[in-house]
Amino acid sequence: MSLLCATCEIDFSSAVDVPVILMLRPRSGMAQWVCCEEYSIEPRLAVIEHTDMFGNLCQRTVIPPGETRLRAACTVDVVSSVDIDEGAAFVSPSALPEFALPFLLPSRYCPSDQLNPLAMEIVASLAPGYRQVEAIREWLYRTLEYRYGHSTQATTAADTARDHIGVCRDFAHLGIALCRALNIPARMVVGYAEKTRVPDVHAWFEAYLGGRWFTFDGTHERTLGNRIAIAYGRDATDVAFVTHFGPLTLTRLEVTVTAQ
Repeated sequence: MSLLCATCEIDFSSAVDVPVILMLRPRSGMAQWVCCEEYSIEPRLAVIEHTDMFGNLCQRTVIPPGETRLRAACTVDVVSSVDIDEGAAFVSPSALPEFALPFLLPSRYCPSDQLNPLAMEIVASLAPGYRQVEAIREWLYRTLEYRYGHSTQATTAADTARDHIGVCRDFAHLGIALCRALNIPARMVVGYAEKTRVPDVHAWFEAYLGGRWFTFDGTHERTLGNRIAIAYGRDATDVAFVTHFGPLTLTRLEVTVTAQ
């Protein structure tokens, strides 16, 4: 285990009151323990917290007209390396726990029903299970170009499979869709990582194998530890750090992640 300190500062500008849902607080779990947190909004606003259907901590508030600054900081005890189990078995959909079933289905950014031929080409003759997902992860790293500015918020996994260009969100969406095309449940994770291509929030994916979730990240040669998970979901729709219901301008986003 190691201590990871992360800070996220976000500045907003708005001309009217805008309701928002924020996801900026991590939860303790098997791979991370939240040691301390700081959370502030300027000007001070009333915040109501709830837990969504995926177990994420969500904060609801209304951003007023003018400038608003939000700061979330945490120190988390995290695993320094991810678990690897090449023998983790494929779990038949008939034997999956109910919580894993939604992560088998196509979703807005992960049209897995369009990607079965590519998935089968990537895994070739590998037996169903962990090695298939690792083959997908390795294919993402070898094949996709990490580049800002090409993809947009509308880019799907099918678009990324065609263009072979994207950022961490696109790598994760395509990995998820390829897993689901093989009937392997996969979910998106967003949070902080010590080593990323750019100082920003990060996205990766998890696959359900052998009765548990395993972490995979196609943006690196191998999946690294030292990461803080903030939110889990079917795709980016479920894990946005900020969801706003009105005209809201993000004027600054600054993320720092350091190991102690």
